Amino acid sequence: MAAIFPVILCGGSGTRLWPVSRPSRPKQFRTLVGDGSLFEQTVARVAGLPGFEELIVVTGAGMAPMVREQLGDVRATVLLEPQGRDSAPAMAAAAAFVQGRDPQGICVFVASDHYIPHADAFRETLARTFDAAAAGRIVTLGITPRAPTTAYGYIRPAQTAPETVVDLAEFREKPDAETAQRYVDEGYLWNSGNFIAAAATLLEEFDRYEPEITACARDAVAGASAGEGTMLLSQAFLSAPKISVDYAVMERTERASVIATALDWSDVGAWNAVADVLPGDAQGNRTVGDTVLSEARGCYVRADGPVRVAVHGVDNLAVVATEDAVLVCPLDKAQAVKDIAAQAGETPPAPARGRAAWAALYGAWLREAALPLWHTYGVDRTGWGFHESLADDLSPSGANRRMRVQARQTWVFGQAARTGLPGPWADACAHGWAGLDRHYRREDGLYRTLAAANGGAIEDDALLYDQAFILLTLSVSDVDEALALAHLDRIEATYRHPDVGFRELGGPPYQSNAQMHLFEAAQAWMARGESPRWRALAEEIVTLALTKFIDDDGALHEFFAEDWSFAPGAEGDVVEPGHQYEWAWLLARWAVTSGDEAAMRAARRLYEIGAKGVDPARGVATNSMGAGYTITDPDARLWPQTERLKAVLLLEDDWGVEADAAAHGLWRYLDHPRRGLWYDTMHPNGQFKREAITGSSFYHILGAVEAVTG
Repeated sequence: MAAIFPVILCGGSGTRLWPVSRPSRPKQFRTLVGDGSLFEQTVARVAGLPGFEELIVVTGAGMAPMVREQLGDVRATVLLEPQGRDSAPAMAAAAAFVQGRDPQGICVFVASDHYIPHADAFRETLARTFDAAAAGRIVTLGITPRAPTTAYGYIRPAQTAPETVVDLAEFREKPDAETAQRYVDEGYLWNSGNFIAAAATLLEEFDRYEPEITACARDAVAGASAGEGTMLLSQAFLSAPKISVDYAVMERTERASVIATALDWSDVGAWNAVADVLPGDAQGNRTVGDTVLSEARGCYVRADGPVRVAVHGVDNLAVVATEDAVLVCPLDKAQAVKDIAAQAGETPPAPARGRAAWAALYGAWLREAALPLWHTYGVDRTGWGFHESLADDLSPSGANRRMRVQARQTWVFGQAARTGLPGPWADACAHGWAGLDRHYRREDGLYRTLAAANGGAIEDDALLYDQAFILLTLSVSDVDEALALAHLDRIEATYRHPDVGFRELGGPPYQSNAQMHLFEAAQAWMARGESPRWRALAEEIVTLALTKFIDDDGALHEFFAEDWSFAPGAEGDVVEPGHQYEWAWLLARWAVTSGDEAAMRAARRLYEIGAKGVDPARGVATNSMGAGYTITDPDARLWPQTERLKAVLLLEDDWGVEADAAAHGLWRYLDHPRRGLWYDTMHPNGQFKREAITGSSFYHILGAVEAVTG
């Protein structure tokens, strides 16, 4: 008997099952019916197939943590798509991988989110297809309809022979109600989307009808990056046509077969389908969780949140309540829920229901979307370091690379590894540091500002701002503290102000911003290192801030004269809400560890002044203020929102209205259609600027997420 390789196709977000199914945790990873999630049930079903050799899961990078979490101890390889290209490229990649494992291997393609309660019967049906698959047929599983439905596609077998492999005559798309009734009367079967074929057979048919798919799939597998139980398909996968296997092969091949079965099966694609597979009470109601029903008939009522759900005097309704959302709709209109889900998104309402909801949302976004996405697309694997920015389609911009972006991205992955987030983040940190040291380090040991994507130096200036980020990045790496102290020596020798503090060598020489990041790096090394120089550096910058940078009203300024008096004119009046919050957070952290009450008082006042720059209409912190705290730049960058949230959580005693508002304001930037990306600039009309997404902001975002989830 040929070796059997089950392949679970694990994509999609299940929007018809909102609000339980979300992009952050789609329906296949939720417990909807039966024991465990649909994905866990699928794994258990196929792992018991006769001749089982190895499980293959094809999924997106953002779903990898959930897949690994729910796989258990089954022998498996997870193929990560750099971008979803529909079922045909996914199946071709899996077939190419299996053929490399075993040239005679048979693939059993199943969906991750179907409900099949009788696993033994399912395995027995599939086992009847293996001989046909080994002989070169592509067999699909046809389900004997229980009733006409418009929710499924249909298959016409060439002859009626239940539980026997026969030729497949034709496929039909989802019909209208009248046509669905005719199909049932004429002996059509539901198209379950399960396929059984030898890997070689499937690839031959792709070669015949869609050779570009086969070429891309083979190249993507050959160039894949191996991880622990995972294979990240190469960028060649992105060139594959986006097409389903039905259109690509099954409606064209002469090798299609079908086996008809009366298995209990459902794709549980909407709430009415979920309700149909559950037992009902005497009035036909199906309930989950803490529910109360009175004079209700034919309803599905689900309580997934902390509140009890009661319904009275209604018929044929779906009522689904989670911690942060409630859905009410007629069961016969459940297919349309995807439209309201698109409008509702994932954002908890403002005010939300406290820290737990936001922590779950932000934590899932970081672990399941942002880190995997930027590791997949942001790391320049054929070159060095990180791409400067990504377009909406995840293609790298090819822009010149600022040193600060390289340092910040290196810090992000190093910090993720240091805090124990699962993933290959330590390798990404090492990759980033290697690029930094090779392409930015000058002969004097300082780091230049800008390099081309090919690694060539463009701007040889070395800014104090950038050197501060070298110190911060070193704090999350495995280097000895002596290396960081040697770099501090170079900073002292090059940028030291004659009296106190440091001068910048590019742009305005006397500014607070670069010193702020030195302060941040000093605190990071205080937590890790042993040298007293870090505390001395932090104390010096705190003193400079309290005596020079902050005015009599408690506002921190940006630009100064050589004696650290405020710069003349409008430049000296500039007050940035984001920096008020960022300094407030840093000073409050310092005060907590050092007992410096003056620093804590200053932090609280900076926090109050930062709030003056929040636009109440949009609920976001603007870019800058001038004299009298009038807003001079009403655009709102992403980073001030992260610093606002960090300051709120450190300086407010409890999670309250301000914390909810700050969390909601930042989430607007992260609620991007391409999950894991973000917007950087919001205009006064509330619209976001369309631009390449720079990796520079990830450093700010990670700090805010840690503040919420910590």
